[in-house]
Amino acid sequence: MARTIRSQKRSAGKGRERVAGRKRGARATLRRGEIRSVTPAKTRGLEIPRGVSETDVEVEGGQVHLTNLEKIFWPELGLTKRDLLQYYLDVSPWLLPHVKNRAMVMKRYPNGIHGPFFFMKRAPLPRPDFIPICSIEHASGNIIGFPVIQHVASLLWVVNLGCIDLNPWYARCDDVWRPDFLHFDLDPTPETPFERLLEVALLVREALAALKMKSYAKTTGSRGVHVYIPIVRGPDQKEVWRFAKAFSRELAQRNPQTITAEYRVAKRPKGHVLADYNQNAWNRTLASVYSVRPQIAATVSTPVTWEEIERGIKTEDFTMRNVPERLRKVGDLWRPLLEESGRAHLEEFL
Repeated sequence: MARTIRSQKRSAGKGRERVAGRKRGARATLRRGEIRSVTPAKTRGLEIPRGVSETDVEVEGGQVHLTNLEKIFWPELGLTKRDLLQYYLDVSPWLLPHVKNRAMVMKRYPNGIHGPFFFMKRAPLPRPDFIPICSIEHASGNIIGFPVIQHVASLLWVVNLGCIDLNPWYARCDDVWRPDFLHFDLDPTPETPFERLLEVALLVREALAALKMKSYAKTTGSRGVHVYIPIVRGPDQKEVWRFAKAFSRELAQRNPQTITAEYRVAKRPKGHVLADYNQNAWNRTLASVYSVRPQIAATVSTPVTWEEIERGIKTEDFTMRNVPERLRKVGDLWRPLLEESGRAHLEEFL
């Protein structure tokens, strides 16, 4: 695989489309790469040039034109768009398996973390012909072509659009109605210390373990903690959401002093942790594992062990500057979420 950097222009075009899957009125099609497995590129040592405003990089998947590299994205830290792209290049061997074959909702910050942002679902034109597209028909009948991060080239292309964090679907493109994850977004209400979030994460783990479900945690990179449970595909998105809702409400009833499942913001008690189940609904997304967040400290949504949570961690412990080295030392702590074995059978509880 060629991995060179040069400064020449390239043309963009459109690839051919084929049907990838259909379920309950949702139609998903994917251009190029849906059935091709992703072998993480050996990107260590590959450097995006400094001191230039634009360049072309040739990586796994194709050649990508990178622009506005010297634009400051984190003024407080002096970090640029080039630094963001370099981070994603460095972590791509661990990141790519977690986002491949999934539609990606783009949250674009073209002028950095303090500038205005906007959401974009449909992959913009013009675009390179190596960008896979997952076309999903919504209830309205509208068909939206989401980009898919299938290789290093598509990763850099999406980030170059100003996407600081990555927001993939929970279900894969071959069946967008049936997710392979259940998750809980633990979010603090006002006056809630981060230590209480860690306590609640451990309570969630214990309650899931009682159901013989193995769970995995990561920092959100913002205010909270994400707890994910790999499940065998089968139940549809609404069934997964219903289980998450019932679980969260029962957990809140058992722990009324620390946990709330109240959906209405005004009704949430202070000093509590919201066990947010609604992010399991169809078409919802959360920041993916290893996503940089648009926070002043350039924090990263990072997998952590339960032992680390027991000892105590802070969101600021994991940033764009130190996560690549952490990955080289400890590897991908969320690798089990990619395996076929060890997934929970949610049907037993529906």
